[in-house]
Amino acid sequence: MKEVQDKAVFLVGDVIAGFPSPVETYRESPLDLNRLLVYRPAATFFVRACGDSMMGAGIQDGDILVVDKSLTARDGSIIIASVGGDFTVKTYRIDKFGSHWLVPANSQFRPIALDETSDFSIFGVVTAVIHQYVHEPIRQGGIESDWLG
Repeated sequence: MKEVQDKAVFLVGDVIAGFPSPVETYRESPLDLNRLLVYRPAATFFVRACGDSMMGAGIQDGDILVVDKSLTARDGSIIIASVGGDFTVKTYRIDKFGSHWLVPANSQFRPIALDETSDFSIFGVVTAVIHQYVHEPIRQGGIESDWLG
């Protein structure tokens, strides 16, 4: 294991997703992911997504979800919930009849109907997804270690 120096990561500018343009040659400011993604630190937690029931919403197996437990879930919110003691991430829906549902974003999975007898709790609203394309070694406590999977 080797020591890793903490260095500020800088936001360099915008990138156009269409026709290429010249790269900016200046740095704007340090990029603080906590400041960018966490609005209420005392109410925010992170969880790793497992499975593929939310692929259609851009949530893939292994993604890190940023969850704010102070937000109220509304129709269409992606939430972290407990159903029958098991945790899940789904889209919270309320239909025109007032029925509540947990809806996956993958047609291979069925929606979960909720009623007054359901063992159901909302733990928070997903506010962001962190998706890595390349998995580098994890750095913990200034020490670099192998990827844990």
